[in-house]
Formats: sequence, structure tokens, C-alpha cells
Amino acid sequence: MNLRLRDDQTEALKQRAEQEGRSMHAIVLQAIDRYLEQEADQQTVRRLGEKYARHHADLLRRLGE
Repeated sequence: MNLRLRDDQTEALKQRAEQEGRSMHAIVLQAIDRYLEQEADQQTVRRLGEKYARHHADLLRRLGE
């Protein structure tokens, strides 16, 4: 896989890596891991929300009245 960044993104990433004493590669990997974890968590919340909305549909309807 190749990752193509805009020039401004590359420069900002380079500066951040220098400030943190880390490699650009390490920062990108951490960002990807965070994104994947966040998306998985949001998917779980949506799935559970739908499950409990179905399970408690009558109660939710009555609360809305």
C-alpha cells in the first residue's frame, strides 16, 4: 500500500514527528489504530442501541407520548 499525502500534510506530519521524537511512520500507524478502534466502538454502540430500542420499543413509545 502506498499512502500519498498532500505536501502540507507531509510537512505538518514531519514537524510533529520531530517535535515528538517519533517517526512519521509511527504516528501514522497510531492514527490508523485509533481510527479503527473508534469506528469499531461506534459500530458496537449503534448495534446495541438498535437492539435495545427494539427490545424496549413499547416503553420508548410510551415515554414519547
